[in-house]
Amino acid sequence: MNGAPQVASAVVLPKRFHAKVDVRWSDMDVFQHINHARMVTLLEEARIPWLFEDDRPTAGLRTGCVLADLHVRYRGQLRHEDTPLDVAMWIEKLRAVDFTIGYEVRANGGALDSPPAVIATTQIAAFDIDTQRLRRLTAEERDYLSLWRAD
Repeated sequence: MNGAPQVASAVVLPKRFHAKVDVRWSDMDVFQHINHARMVTLLEEARIPWLFEDDRPTAGLRTGCVLADLHVRYRGQLRHEDTPLDVAMWIEKLRAVDFTIGYEVRANGGALDSPPAVIATTQIAAFDIDTQRLRRLTAEERDYLSLWRAD
């Protein structure tokens, strides 16, 4: 050491939407962990207030979108006593008809710089129910989703 003060390097995180999601007793498996299928449901419940509420430019997607891809990686255990879970979400990729959401799931009270217990992504495509075809995202939808880009 040369006596110079130590400077901590700052980490700049992308803008993230945080949702608190309650774990139900029925979400547990026989080993008292959150069941995989239930974790997928909890991720879905987390994105509803971010994307599908009436005051969101993306609210129209609730009547016309499809889940195109899903990846879930478990890095730690989550149990009923970890409720409510903190689910952080952001946009990893934004294209003409679809977007990919990144997720980090932590136990209640987990530090934002701590390793998440679950890392996931979902690719969601805009869909026209009447024509049964993919549709382009509107300018308003793209603008809102762009606010949450990771890059």
